[in-house]
Amino acid sequence: MTDLLIKLFIKTPGSTDAPAVRAAYGKLAGKVGIFCNLMLCIGKFIAGIVSGSLSVTADAVNNLSDASSSIISLIGFKLSEKSADREHPYGHGRYEYLAGFIVAALIMVIGAQLLRDSIVKIIEPTEVEFGAVPLAVLVVSILVKLWMMAFNRRIGKTISSETLIATAADSRNDVISTSAVLIALVISHFCSVELDGIMGAAVALFILYSGICLVRDALDPLLGKAPSAELVESIRTRILSYDGILGTHDLMIHDYGPGRQFASAHVEVPADMPLMECHEVIDRIERDFLREGLNMLVHPDPIVSGSSVEGQLNSELNRIVRGIDERISVHDIRTVRCPNEEKIIFDCVLPPDCGLDEAELTEEITRFLRLSHPGCRCLITFDSGYASIPRSSEDE
Repeated sequence: MTDLLIKLFIKTPGSTDAPAVRAAYGKLAGKVGIFCNLMLCIGKFIAGIVSGSLSVTADAVNNLSDASSSIISLIGFKLSEKSADREHPYGHGRYEYLAGFIVAALIMVIGAQLLRDSIVKIIEPTEVEFGAVPLAVLVVSILVKLWMMAFNRRIGKTISSETLIATAADSRNDVISTSAVLIALVISHFCSVELDGIMGAAVALFILYSGICLVRDALDPLLGKAPSAELVESIRTRILSYDGILGTHDLMIHDYGPGRQFASAHVEVPADMPLMECHEVIDRIERDFLREGLNMLVHPDPIVSGSSVEGQLNSELNRIVRGIDERISVHDIRTVRCPNEEKIIFDCVLPPDCGLDEAELTEEITRFLRLSHPGCRCLITFDSGYASIPRSSEDE
């Protein structure tokens, strides 16, 4: 069924990097979700009236909320498809992240409402009628939701959409909650034990926990979550594959929506490399990344290496900071000789969880350097590793 829907509604299903194709996948998932959830809502509402079961009626309301979530997802994908304009030069891709957050928030609201109603049902239990109609409706609902879970998960992974992955998780929650309602109906009928309220409360707590996790996942890209270690390492490896590049650091990646990532990085090049040759290498790196969908800005840093004084100082400084914390690195090293002292100027990148005081770290590095450079003074600019802990050419 999923393959048939993709074939009917997606013109170029393989071009998932194209914003228009991603939006087409998202809109297809939204329309399927609206139709299926509305049908299930009507069926469960009728079954809830026939049986007098609060949990069945609550499940119907849950499906109505799911239909609303699908509408929000559909709107989110439609808005994210808009081209960049003067006010939004990076496009509108973050609408998709906002839609995912709203869907997750709705899941939590439904969980809270179901918990409230279930507590009331536990305090004031009422008899639930067992019959063929509610039984059939619940079984069909479980089967439909299992398919929707697989459908949304597949589409979500195909286009790397947190919104659809959240929708798939919501469908999984519906399978669990509807199964719990069905079990409660059967046990209550054959054992004369009213489990409607208790089962509803258990399901509500599970939905609330799932909603909290989904809200966290939806907020991460909006708050600027660090890129994955795999992406950082692939960018680093790719940059180092170009002739003349000695190292790279200060990688920053900005996410403006799926398929709309911008990045900047410093690359280390030999200090004696001709300017035109350096410019050509930098241009080639930027063009190649742009061709693959990543808008990259590259800044060259000249590095004096080999047996020169600056090259030896580079190696010495890297050994010193790695001895203090192996995750620390230094770059942009240069020296200024004054009449009364030698100034050693460089940048030092600290991991976010380093926990070292900058003043104490400066004193410690200076103490080690003065063993080979008596009377020197360190002027250090401390940076944060926004994407990863950088590695210089000394690591190679």
